[in-house]
Amino acid sequence: MTEKHHLTAASVKRSAQLFNMLAVASTLISITLFLVGQLIPDKKLAFLPMAMSLPPLMIWLAASIFVYASIAHHPNLKVRHYHKWAGYRYYGVVGTLTILANDIAGLPGGWGLVWAIFFTALVPWSIYDIWRAGREDWQDMEVEKQA
Repeated sequence: MTEKHHLTAASVKRSAQLFNMLAVASTLISITLFLVGQLIPDKKLAFLPMAMSLPPLMIWLAASIFVYASIAHHPNLKVRHYHKWAGYRYYGVVGTLTILANDIAGLPGGWGLVWAIFFTALVPWSIYDIWRAGREDWQDMEVEKQA
């Protein structure tokens, strides 16, 4: 016996934008916490900016796996397309900076340079994809689900 589920156009659009929205939000929260930590002048707490900024990023990295898995088999192929590229972009930037961050932090600019690269590589492109997905012509869908 099959059940029919109705997916609204707004729901489909939100699915296409979700990964990018959450990646941008976690990045902005992490960068904000890093900048707040930089305002603390105590040299004994030099690690504090990084200690403050990494938890939101790590939490989103773990949660993103579940978000990615939940949308990876969406019935709408356009949603899968947006989602696939959002994942490639996010995991590519995070993986690359995981490997190169210590070397980049040794350059003038330090960890601020690492966060600037992270922001520049991820946020503008993600916002552009959110905007593009918002301009698509999304349609309501009927999906059959096996009971």
